[in-house]
Amino acid sequence: MGAYILRRLLLVIPTLFGIMVINFTLTQFVPGGPIEQILARLDGGGDVFETISGGSGDVDIQLDQGESGYAGARGLPLEFIEELEREFGFDRPPVERFFLMMWDYIRFDFGESYFRSISVVDLVIEKMPVSITLGLWSTLIAYMVSIPLGIRKAVNDGSSFDTWTSGLIIVAYAIPGFLFAILLLVLFAGGSYFQIFPLRGLVSDNWEELGFFARIGDYLWHITLPVLASTIASFATLTLLTKNSFLDEIKKQYVITAKAKGLSERRVLYGHVFRNAMLIIIAGFPGLFISVFFGASLIIETIFSLDGLGRLGFEAAVARDYPVIFGTLFAFGLVSLVVGILSDLMYVFVDPRIDFETRES
Repeated sequence: MGAYILRRLLLVIPTLFGIMVINFTLTQFVPGGPIEQILARLDGGGDVFETISGGSGDVDIQLDQGESGYAGARGLPLEFIEELEREFGFDRPPVERFFLMMWDYIRFDFGESYFRSISVVDLVIEKMPVSITLGLWSTLIAYMVSIPLGIRKAVNDGSSFDTWTSGLIIVAYAIPGFLFAILLLVLFAGGSYFQIFPLRGLVSDNWEELGFFARIGDYLWHITLPVLASTIASFATLTLLTKNSFLDEIKKQYVITAKAKGLSERRVLYGHVFRNAMLIIIAGFPGLFISVFFGASLIIETIFSLDGLGRLGFEAAVARDYPVIFGTLFAFGLVSLVVGILSDLMYVFVDPRIDFETRES
């Protein structure tokens, strides 16, 4: 097993390098880089994309001492633009910039945001509470509800309970998360019916003044609607996965033999079937949590006025804030690859009969 883990860890390096190369290369062909963003703002355009799309019509990009490809450089001296390029490192060739960036990232130096005067690490830490809240609670609730429900559906396969719960699950899966979020706002956050839950934020403005238990209650009060909205899709998928996994195991010969020996249905179900059926469910927990956590929903955060990693990534992409884009891509990509290895280890932990070393050989 040690050799397998070592090989997987070594594979992380070329995989992560490939991810960074592809994304860095793509950004070189996308218009509206950081320099253009700054020049467009200085020029009063507000947004570089309006200038690129020809919104201003008669834009003159002649400079005082030459000509530039920057659409927002009207009336600005060439020396000023060259100084900006040196400050941001764009006076170097792309290949050199890429390897300098990777060298910094290997040392976990992710630099500072171009537009916020704050380090990328501090910026991510600032947005982390929202993503941890949505990711952790959504994953826990999905498991706590889906596993018992999936087991009961498998035991009562074909019954009326199985039929109507399947209908509810299909409807839940078909509803987009953002639409469900809007529905929750309309119904329970003062939209048209009830004013039960707050509209925005993780905590109230006076949270610091509250007692310990009041803080917990205030926090849970604020996160109820966004967590429900972000849980609905994973809840449906996990329930059906649990049911199908249990159905596959229940039909196997060892279950029939256990029942023939006189074991109770409960002992057969939880003493024999559960361990084998739950293998794929439990082992997938790290991957599911990371997917919910790092796949932070921009729409959910926007609807509930939450400032998390989803909005951070979107704003960085729009502003071409490269340190934030590439820094978070490197860090989250590394974490995701390591979690993939942890998922394999979870398989072995749940079922020691699995041996990846033997399978590979």
